[in-house]
Amino acid sequence: DGMNVLFIVVDDLRPVLGSYGDKLVKSPNIDQLASQSMVFSNAYAQQAVCAPSRVSFLTGRRPDTTRLYDFYSYWRVHAGNYSTMPQYFKENGYVTLSVGKVFHPGVSSNYSDDYPYSWSIPPFHPSAEKYENDKTCRGKDGKLYANLVCPVNVTEMPGGTLPDIQSTEEAIRLLNIMKTNRQKFFLAVGYHKPHIPLKYPQEFLKLYPLENITLAPDPWVPKKLPSVAYNPWTDIRQRDDVEALNVSFPYGPLPDDFQRQIRQSYYAAVSYLDVQVGLLLNALDNVGLSNNTIVVFTADHGWSLGEHGEWAKYSNFDVATRVPLMFYVPGMTTSPVSQRARVFPYLDPFSHIGGSAPQGQSKKVVELVSVFPTLAELAGLQVPPACPETSFGVVLCTEGTSIVHYFNISEEKVEEGKEGCDDTDRCFNEEPVALSQYPRPADAPQWNSDKPKLKDIRIMGYSMRTVDCRYTVWVRFHPSNFSADFKDVHAGELYMMETDPNQDYNIYNNTSHGWLL
Repeated sequence: DGMNVLFIVVDDLRPVLGSYGDKLVKSPNIDQLASQSMVFSNAYAQQAVCAPSRVSFLTGRRPDTTRLYDFYSYWRVHAGNYSTMPQYFKENGYVTLSVGKVFHPGVSSNYSDDYPYSWSIPPFHPSAEKYENDKTCRGKDGKLYANLVCPVNVTEMPGGTLPDIQSTEEAIRLLNIMKTNRQKFFLAVGYHKPHIPLKYPQEFLKLYPLENITLAPDPWVPKKLPSVAYNPWTDIRQRDDVEALNVSFPYGPLPDDFQRQIRQSYYAAVSYLDVQVGLLLNALDNVGLSNNTIVVFTADHGWSLGEHGEWAKYSNFDVATRVPLMFYVPGMTTSPVSQRARVFPYLDPFSHIGGSAPQGQSKKVVELVSVFPTLAELAGLQVPPACPETSFGVVLCTEGTSIVHYFNISEEKVEEGKEGCDDTDRCFNEEPVALSQYPRPADAPQWNSDKPKLKDIRIMGYSMRTVDCRYTVWVRFHPSNFSADFKDVHAGELYMMETDPNQDYNIYNNTSHGWLL
């Protein structure tokens, strides 16, 4: 009578995974999940920063509807009393549980992770979280610093542990309780890494010798990049190790050897995350629930690793907006699984050799705002209706659309456009697009360009990603009434994916492309 849901969301994870074609990374457990899942290789977040993205996909509404572009308002008070995905499952008889960083903590989730609306019991936060930004990174001089690059000896950490280790332990404890209770559950597990600081057990560095680490393919600021589009990576500049480099503002660049160290530590943090995911999925096997639990794996947004001379998120480029997205649905993405079968044996990234291809892969452009209706449909619940154009007063609706119809149709059929239309009258042969947006306080990069507060927003960059291109316009925005003036365009960007996959050559001003606009 209905499947359980295990919803795994990772902080700042771009798709550097074997299952997404990355040759360097060691991610055997996530790749094993992908080998049993439907994998979307063109999935995008609606805003490349934590709180707005999470509130967007957890409510199934876009940032212009949640009215959250920063960290400082609670949608139920400032926008509308919108139901969330876990709330919908809870109202449909599920026990809903939150472990780690699911909602962004603080004002934007009412200092309670939206409990009791979204969760059956108060959410769990690892106790080690409070030390995340402390001086716990040992420098070459033996002193402790608050560094960006921070491999650690876990036994020396406060409490002898790290937040994601604690979250895995708690999630496994809850799985064992749910097995005994025999109640349907929706368990959300939010992992912190590879969010900065890049703090992870130091042994993971062994997987990535520095001589194997390259710079980004395009580590320069593109010549035709509008200044409003650039994010000056203020947050990493505040770390002790970056501050010591005395890099000029806003364009840097960071020294090449330090760029390699950041990239090395990002990869090491991903392998540390992979171990946590592996232990969690192995526990799902151990309690005998792999045969009736849907597993979703995604991230809130990506993270630039030196591309375009940028670091961190805070932009509309693919490196900041593109996320992994996969759905494991027993009996649908795999043949029916018997109760005792091992689907997810734990794989050690230090010894495991060989990759595994995704079970199914779709190149269709999809959005995180569509996860809510998709998961509802997969679980056999009524799919929330599509929102009307203005939906501030509508408690339950979605601005995404279920992508279940992409699961089992071969791509060729879709291209022919012979399929009918789904409920929302969006035909298959109408090309799907992903919409993202990012606010800026000014046309030129300044200290608050990455994370402007609502009252300081003057420009909004609205970005559309199709299979062929990324098209962005930076327009005047009025924070007092949340309105954008598309007649007042400050700058534009257009990148053609076929010839410019890294989005380095902005052809917005080339008149020959006027037909496209």
